[in-house]
Amino acid sequence: MFSYKEIGLVNTKHLFEAAMKGKYAVPAFNFNNMEQMQAIIQACVEAKSPVILQVSKGARQYANKYILRNMARGAVEYAHELGCDIPIVLHLDHGPNFEVAKDCIDNGFSSVMIDGSALPYDENVKLTKQVVDYAHSQKDYVTVEAELGVLGGVEDDVAAEESKYTKPEEVVDFTSKTGCDSLAISIGTSHGRCKFTPEQCTRTPDGVLVPPPLAFNVLEAIEKQLPGFPIVLHGSSSVPVEYVRIIEQYGGKIPDSVGIPEDQLRKASASAVCKINIDSDGRLAMTAAIRKFFVEHPDKFDPREYLGPAREELKKMYMHKCTDVLGSAGHYAD
Repeated sequence: MFSYKEIGLVNTKHLFEAAMKGKYAVPAFNFNNMEQMQAIIQACVEAKSPVILQVSKGARQYANKYILRNMARGAVEYAHELGCDIPIVLHLDHGPNFEVAKDCIDNGFSSVMIDGSALPYDENVKLTKQVVDYAHSQKDYVTVEAELGVLGGVEDDVAAEESKYTKPEEVVDFTSKTGCDSLAISIGTSHGRCKFTPEQCTRTPDGVLVPPPLAFNVLEAIEKQLPGFPIVLHGSSSVPVEYVRIIEQYGGKIPDSVGIPEDQLRKASASAVCKINIDSDGRLAMTAAIRKFFVEHPDKFDPREYLGPAREELKKMYMHKCTDVLGSAGHYAD
């Protein structure tokens, strides 16, 4: 057993209470390697924002759970070195089963998500409660995020052909039976960089896809059913058109990419939504910077020379999310 408090991490309980009171959302950024982690911490220290470092099943397979845990330890020490002890959460994103969630809890994660959203309702309840009971029984309380409703799209091993909105009439029963600390809901966000089909969207005169609006009526109905309960949005990358254009300008092919408009994320952040997940935007920013570098510098081969600019672009993008979209900047001491 290894407690997250030993490495200076926090769980989400107080962060979410403060976010709901302050009408902002805590950024949840996925990371797989050192450069991503450095960019996240640099941006959030500069913005003075709390942050959730997210680890997917795919990230654990790619980078190793022990390396990721010690990177989180390094993140805490790095933030201190940079001059601001921002609150940092290490969170399992889309835990597929009890065994993976338990392993994360036993190895220093301060928060876990168990995703039973594709299961029948009663099985989702059973699985979620099993994880909650274990997480809450720890000496140092580990918070649990659950999911109700299905998000469309593909991200790592998480895939669904279509989304199914969360049913507001189920949320009280679900949270009461499971005891989860926060609830991820489906209101039209989607995983991946193609969050909607072209047929679901309209196009601007220059060909940019404009997605359908989020179902804020569903969010509002859930808020009425669960006043003061922390709500989470997955699949909330904006898929900036400038990154898509850079990637395609320098040899990539990712047609019909479309994300969630940032004005809708700002609106959600001012509601009961206190955690917003962003992964694809980071992948796009990093890839755009690396592709551009190699075309402009075909003779270079030192990883530091191309990962450095990628890290800087990531930092810029994360700063923008904290300060201009989620409203978390300046709230590190809440």
